[in-house]
Amino acid sequence: MATTTTTRHSRKTSKTLLEPTGKEPETYEAPKLVIPVDPSRDHIQGDPKAILTLVEYGDYQCPFCGAAYPEVKKVQKELGSKLRFVFRNFPLTNVHESAMVAAETAEAAAAQGKFWEMHDFLYEHQRTLGDHSVALGYAKKLGLDTQRFEHETSQHVHQKRIKDDFMGGVRSGVNGTPTFYVNGVRHDGPAEADAIVKSLTAKP
Repeated sequence: MATTTTTRHSRKTSKTLLEPTGKEPETYEAPKLVIPVDPSRDHIQGDPKAILTLVEYGDYQCPFCGAAYPEVKKVQKELGSKLRFVFRNFPLTNVHESAMVAAETAEAAAAQGKFWEMHDFLYEHQRTLGDHSVALGYAKKLGLDTQRFEHETSQHVHQKRIKDDFMGGVRSGVNGTPTFYVNGVRHDGPAEADAIVKSLTAKP
């Protein structure tokens, strides 16, 4: 992906951060999600009409996203049918060399109706992201048309969608990965289940 933005890792915030480009405003208001959730386009897990919405901008190679992955599962388990979870791509390609390939892999699986299966597999096998044969083997296990899968990944068929996700994230104030939005507002607290549930269920 064409980007000159530098990144840094932060234990304090538990995310891979984009470097700040200006001064923080004196009065802070969390950024809002600019690109509304679109059931006809977005990857949504749960009832598309659920009353609570959690959106993640993530990078499959980001270690902090990997750590947040089971936390999201806990949130989903706790909130059940009240929650819809949306995943959008935000590959930080200048620090994670396999991030774009992994995103393309997930989107190629999505084209055959298996996005969430591949999404989970990639996060559960982060150490093998550089080995495409591992994902290909899982694609076979899922029963995907592997010839189509291989064509779409090698020809970068889904790269525009991924870049659109990325730019939508930038416009929405994504400052690193993972970045979560709870009911349309950026969650600046810990990427931990308890904190996310508290934000999701807080009264306006």
